Amino acid sequence: MTDRAPFRPVQTVRAYERIVEQVEQAVLSGALKPGDRLPSERELIVQFRVSRSTVREALRVLESGGFLRSRPGDPHGPEVMPLTTRTLEKSLHRLMRVDEVSLAQLVQFRMLLDGSASYLAARARSDAQLADMQLTLDRMAECVDVGYAEFSEADVAFHDALAKASGNTLIEVCCAAVRGVVVGLIAQKIASAADQASLMTQSLAHHAEVLDAVRAGQGARAAELAREHLYAYYAEHVSEPERQVLADLVAGAGLTAAVD
Repeated sequence: MTDRAPFRPVQTVRAYERIVEQVEQAVLSGALKPGDRLPSERELIVQFRVSRSTVREALRVLESGGFLRSRPGDPHGPEVMPLTTRTLEKSLHRLMRVDEVSLAQLVQFRMLLDGSASYLAARARSDAQLADMQLTLDRMAECVDVGYAEFSEADVAFHDALAKASGNTLIEVCCAAVRGVVVGLIAQKIASAADQASLMTQSLAHHAEVLDAVRAGQGARAAELAREHLYAYYAEHVSEPERQVLADLVAGAGLTAAVD
């Protein structure tokens, strides 16, 4: 025996996963292009030297991931689909829903994303994009007296417009994915809160401050306000040690200083 830490058990890789890896790599490398067809199921069984059930499971996973499309009754093999931001968003959404990713981690990630989106929007936004954000903010104000569901929908629209104004597609996609998961995890708590109207009013004020900073071109200020808003909205739903990390992010700890 040795004092060193023991080896961890290895995870068996199933045959269908190897098929998925090969097809994904062929798509990502350009060897398979949108519109191309895979060989028939029978040919794939021969090429991969696996069972029919293994091939079908691989094709199911690839179709679920947006890489392929099969049509019932189609005599040809599955069609290769173009990769889109929607494909990436779905993958991120699935990843963020696993138990290993805590609410605190998701909020941390969202603080980083929203802060960056606000910073970039302050520098890159157009007059039309500012108008779009103002419209969603006006809608939020109208919904305070309507209900949380309607307010939340307008809130999502505001953040979608803000992320789009950043001019960064990856930020836009990641923001949409993480926002949906975070909101879903505590939606019931907020919806049943006794001070729901107060929460919506405070949130509206925070959004207005962010928009003012974006409109003024104050990127660093917009980013800080975005992080402050998320802290105020979600901090009470995480543990005290996790809350301190969020507070540090609000203060800019660990972030590269941005100069307007």
